[in-house]
Amino acid sequence: MTELYKQWKKLIENQTEATFQDFWEEYSGAETKIYSDILDHPTEKMTGTLGELAEKYEVRPVIFMGFLDGINESIKKPNDYENMDESSQVEVEIVPEDLFYNMLKADADYLYGLPQWVDILGEEKMKELARKFKQSRTVRRESPKIGRNDPCPCGSGKKYKHCCGRNA
Repeated sequence: MTELYKQWKKLIENQTEATFQDFWEEYSGAETKIYSDILDHPTEKMTGTLGELAEKYEVRPVIFMGFLDGINESIKKPNDYENMDESSQVEVEIVPEDLFYNMLKADADYLYGLPQWVDILGEEKMKELARKFKQSRTVRRESPKIGRNDPCPCGSGKKYKHCCGRNA
């Protein structure tokens, strides 16, 4: 793990109540700025060195590393961010549906609420992805529920309510 990735992990792990608000304002502001630019040009690849891109977006390299860490599951060719430094080449080409879905998963309403999404995906596709996300979080019973008067699954021959269901 390179120093920059270690710095990013350390930055996240060492937040306190006193420092979190300033960190979050810096990080979410940077993320919003970077994602807005990407979504303004959704078919273009973002390329350059990590240092150049951090400078372009006026963010610290460690914050840009955090952005890369977060977007890695939503791009066509994931980067090996754990082995990057400021001179490493970065290539970011988004998969819009994956990015939107992962923003829902991260509960990043300030990102999945960006107005560019309507032009990129359309309202119907956004609703479909939101439905898919909600369904993925729904817990479903794998086996049918045992009724109180059903035979107990332990094999005792008793009704469930008089056996294992007695303490339920």
